[in-house]
Amino acid sequence: MDTSTAPQSSSNNNRIVVVTGAGTGIGRATARAFAAEGAQVLAVGRRAEPLHETAAGHRRITPLTADITAAGEPERIVRTARERHGRLDVLVNNAGIVRGGALGTLSPETITPQIATNLIAPVLLTQAALPLLAASGGVVVNVSTSVGQRAWPGNAVYAATKAALELLTRSWAVELAPRGIRVVAVAPGAIDTPIGEHQGLTPERRATVRDWQLAHTPLGRIGRPEEVAWAITRLAAPAASFVTGVVLPVDGGAVVA
Repeated sequence: MDTSTAPQSSSNNNRIVVVTGAGTGIGRATARAFAAEGAQVLAVGRRAEPLHETAAGHRRITPLTADITAAGEPERIVRTARERHGRLDVLVNNAGIVRGGALGTLSPETITPQIATNLIAPVLLTQAALPLLAASGGVVVNVSTSVGQRAWPGNAVYAATKAALELLTRSWAVELAPRGIRVVAVAPGAIDTPIGEHQGLTPERRATVRDWQLAHTPLGRIGRPEEVAWAITRLAAPAASFVTGVVLPVDGGAVVA
């Protein structure tokens, strides 16, 4: 049989997946989506309680409390995947934080955590995972933002970290292709997640942001974490084996409006 033309599975059944930022929002939905397809998922996040909520009722999800910005933690996460499952097929770099502020108001305390979490940590975690990903012909999925392709006054540092992650996606796709590793990204738009609460915005400010997002989203609604998770699982699936270096907007048309 000519296996080069044989149809490949659209499912992630029996694969080993690491998802960062898995305690809430897109990360939680992604961990559950992979588990529903039969994958074993290592759900990584800073806080134990939300991770256990993610895993509740999902026997294929294993919580792992870890601060991805701390020294040695990328290696520990990869080591845990290897010790528990012996391999790693998919790494989802989803963890991210937002600390808003216009130029003239920024401080190192605002800038540094965003760069550490949104940019440096994915680099170091992906680097630590390379041997396992090369052995499995694995996939890296980076989670960006569609606003990273446009101006975002007041949140430019966050958007800049995500734009950099998109450049890494394209560069790594070329760099790692000879090792059989695919690298892709999704760029969510306005999604119903707790990120505004985590940012410390007041309810009034969150409502103002949502109104602006709705006005700039052609489909006229806020997206659901599960819709982003669908895109992540599809790009990671074996059937997407000829897809690499892409950044897929999941934003209701915002980036083209």
